[in-house]
Amino acid sequence: MSRIGKNPISIPAGVTVEVNENTVTVKGKLGQLSQDYSDVTIKVEEGQLTVERSSDNKEQRAKHGLYRSLINNMIVGVSEGFTKELELVGVGYRASNQGQKLDLALGFSHNIILEVAPEVKLETISEKGKNPIVKLTSHDKQLIGQIAAKIRGFRKPEPYKGKGVKFVGEVLRRKAGKSA
Repeated sequence: MSRIGKNPISIPAGVTVEVNENTVTVKGKLGQLSQDYSDVTIKVEEGQLTVERSSDNKEQRAKHGLYRSLINNMIVGVSEGFTKELELVGVGYRASNQGQKLDLALGFSHNIILEVAPEVKLETISEKGKNPIVKLTSHDKQLIGQIAAKIRGFRKPEPYKGKGVKFVGEVLRRKAGKSA
């Protein structure tokens, strides 16, 4: 039995979960999310949601924990939300935003302008003497992770000086430079 899949999910107050024939819809104060599912049965009773599988074949075992995690992320997202922060490390690296347009200066000959999805709240923090920070907030964990990975992919942190776009709190593996 999947250790993750067999754990029940407690549904907090203010969150409603609807289960149709192959779709789960979660509504909360921060928004609404839906997820298609197959090969598992989902039951909602007494403020708890359980994901069960009918047999022990490989495909159903794989989907058991997957759908439990996806539904749990949806419930946490619509009740609390998710936040990702990216730090721009490097001389002259800047970030600014006008509405949903993120403008990044990452040492290239031109600035990178990225249009962020309307479900994601975008904020840039620039303090004197500190590295600029791009803060992303949303109820959709998958979408926020995808946008954060795209921003990080523009200039990944390099292992010698650590310059580039990194997640706040990310530990980079550093290399020693040339020995004299």
